[in-house]
Amino acid sequence: MRGPHNLLRLIRTGATLERTGAMKVVMDAFDTPPLVRMAARGLVWPFQWMGYRGDPKVPPVPRALTALGPAYIKFGQVLSTRPDVVGNDLATELRVLQDKLPPFDLAVAKQSFEDELGVSVSSVFSEFSEPVAAASIAQVHRARLAETGEEVAVKVLRPGIEKAFRKDVDAFYFAADCIEFLSPASRRLRPRDVIEHFDGVVTGELDLRLESASASEFAANTGDDAGFQVPSVQWEYSSRRVMTLGWAEGDPLGDNDALDAAGHDRHALGNRVLELFLSHALRDGYFHADMHQGNLKVAPNGDIIAYDFGIMGHIDEYTRRVYAEILFGFIQRDYQRVAEVHFEAGYVPANRDVDEFARALRAVGEPIFGMDATRISMGRLLNYLFEVTERFGMETRTELILLQRTMVVVEGVARSLDPEVNIWDVAKPVVASYIQQSIGPRALGRDLLKTARVLVRFGPRLPGLVEEVLIRQATPEVAVKPRRWSSAVIGGVVGAVLGGGAVLAILSLS
Repeated sequence: MRGPHNLLRLIRTGATLERTGAMKVVMDAFDTPPLVRMAARGLVWPFQWMGYRGDPKVPPVPRALTALGPAYIKFGQVLSTRPDVVGNDLATELRVLQDKLPPFDLAVAKQSFEDELGVSVSSVFSEFSEPVAAASIAQVHRARLAETGEEVAVKVLRPGIEKAFRKDVDAFYFAADCIEFLSPASRRLRPRDVIEHFDGVVTGELDLRLESASASEFAANTGDDAGFQVPSVQWEYSSRRVMTLGWAEGDPLGDNDALDAAGHDRHALGNRVLELFLSHALRDGYFHADMHQGNLKVAPNGDIIAYDFGIMGHIDEYTRRVYAEILFGFIQRDYQRVAEVHFEAGYVPANRDVDEFARALRAVGEPIFGMDATRISMGRLLNYLFEVTERFGMETRTELILLQRTMVVVEGVARSLDPEVNIWDVAKPVVASYIQQSIGPRALGRDLLKTARVLVRFGPRLPGLVEEVLIRQATPEVAVKPRRWSSAVIGGVVGAVLGGGAVLAILSLS
């Protein structure tokens, strides 16, 4: 039975926060009401002895999260990009969680490389450094290929990380089940689905072959993006627990002093981070979903370099169109259209009033657009939007969780570079360009053409399929193997054939 172990884990979480002093820091950061403070600390205090002490030289919150394990560290990494949420001091403290965690021994890393690839480190590399960065799941070494002299980054998973992470996630599942049981209203938010999504995403980080494939695909998608670089994968020296990439030389995006000393324009960099994320998400449907400062550098020529591709986001074309229309509706302050998109996509139950929903969205958007540039926040919009959709019965959309979370992180990165970055001014041309290309007559033509191509492949089978359905509907007693077809399907097939044929005819004439 895992239940007792998970309950113990959650109790130890609270006890660790209290014992390290992190509980008070977090409550101060979120301005927690006095009654809630007393209740929370009162529940945890008797179990304080069960908490981890952590390294006393480390500030309380990073100390607690580091002691608790990799999943908690991931959470701290997200908060480190949101000084507007947790305050500048705490955000700065949490940045040590991005790439400055205690490393494991160099000899262990070399042995892991040799065990995985079956070759000695000395035969592949003329140089192999001590760890240059250590994060929650892996650490990175700077090395030089003996054959070519090229500098590379070698990423090696932490020993036993799979087991440690599984322990954290099991406790999260247990907490989600408890929440759903104790609070039926919370089931609308589907907490277990949220944890399953998080589980799947980070489990992918634990297989570096998948990360290598992600880096390769991302590089192919973004090869023509101005001011952006992705290091190339060295497939020959990559495997499940080891990944080798070209070395990325540059200043950390989180080091404003270094960026200023190098003469980089931080306002332009902040704008570009936002533009790149929105372009990748909308144009490609494939985006870097862990874009905190620890995974970004600025090259001497001013290019932004991305690395660490363990968490990548994917959204299908339909969802991209819905998301773009919602964003563009807010940018245009067309709340009626934003409301209609929610209903058309099935995000809000059809039995609710679309006009009332539009008025509620106006109450969300107008106060934000009345703010100056330093206070306009996508994170604030998402929080308010969540409150409104909760009232209208909208369920949590697991396919959008990673997109929304990354949007919040990227905004935090941009604000850390320059608080004057105006997210709406940056987003408007990117979203408008996507809508122009993906929604409208041209997009309809492309959709119909795709449909026609599918029908061409199935063309020889269509008459038989339609005849089978017609016979079964006319004579239900005929023993025909059911295929779950209906008159609506037949109508859809006929409509698609006619529409696709029309598109092909137009294209042939053009």
